[in-house]
Amino acid sequence: MTSATKTFGRIVGTALGLTLLATTAQADRFTFRIGSGHPKGPAPYVTTMSDFFVSEVKRRAAEETDHSVNFIESYGGGIAGVSETLEAVQQGLLDFGGYCVCFEPSNLYLHNFPYFEPFGPQASSDAIAAVRVVYDKNPWLSEVFEAEFGQQLLGLGAWDNYHLGTKEEWSQVSDLKGVKIGGAGPNLPWLEYAGAVPVQSSLPEGYMALKTGVYDGWLMTPAGYNGFKYYEPAPYYTLIGYGAMPVVVLTMNARKMASLPDDLRQIIEEVGMEWETRNGKAMDDSQAAGLAALRENGAVITELPEEVRTEWAQSLAEFPRKSAKEADSRGMPGTKVMQDFIDASKAAGHVWPVEYDLH
Repeated sequence: MTSATKTFGRIVGTALGLTLLATTAQADRFTFRIGSGHPKGPAPYVTTMSDFFVSEVKRRAAEETDHSVNFIESYGGGIAGVSETLEAVQQGLLDFGGYCVCFEPSNLYLHNFPYFEPFGPQASSDAIAAVRVVYDKNPWLSEVFEAEFGQQLLGLGAWDNYHLGTKEEWSQVSDLKGVKIGGAGPNLPWLEYAGAVPVQSSLPEGYMALKTGVYDGWLMTPAGYNGFKYYEPAPYYTLIGYGAMPVVVLTMNARKMASLPDDLRQIIEEVGMEWETRNGKAMDDSQAAGLAALRENGAVITELPEEVRTEWAQSLAEFPRKSAKEADSRGMPGTKVMQDFIDASKAAGHVWPVEYDLH
């Protein structure tokens, strides 16, 4: 064997070895941690995270790549509570996190804009579609997740249409004066018209707070109200129709995402957008199922007269303007984002009970 032949053999052997190493590196095993401060069941967006997002990423990775993907799921605050999930994803305690931006009023103030414009689209699918238009027109809303919090936005979720549950029956809005009502925070100004006493809280602690008299009522969707069994201490549920609230996000740690092979990263991004679409339908179903379950469980359900609802909306006409100006003063595109939401909702056929003037 000549020296040249030996040299060629070594080169070929080295190349084959590198190829095998590359193939091995590309066919890695990945175990991801995914979580939320809310539990499955009572929080439908978490249910879709587990039942659709997790299972679909695993399925597609198995069918379309050589990678092995598994998830460690931790919901209901197992790793991070409702106000800790953003930070948990940022720090890498979670690879994926689902959370409501309502618990991040300082970090994600403007992302709560659907709360700032109550009586918007009633169906979650319509509301998510309108908010997606707003995000696409205002890239800052997505970019801020990575720029400031080290995570990539994968999809938008929602709470379905908000109504009001109380311990005592009421027939006139004036009956709510002085009544302590809990809520996520950004939605509490909705109660100013009624003269109620708003108290910021979170879903997991609501049941005992209602039972022990810390609160006398709660702003919540039918599915959440039923899932957390709020109907037991507060059986009166009034349909007001503040609107569905697309204020839920699914994010992934940006460093983890960047470390993944291209094929797996593409699958995660595509499934994230599918989760967004499916979440709207799931929340619409959740609204109907939640109301049916509340009736079955003995809740007393009434509907607010339309003229009272219109008066309530008119009383809040200044709230969107103040919120937009507050966001503007923080260097955020508040007025533009909120006007885009009004316009996108109208374009989709929603009729606002009051014309909000943001200027």
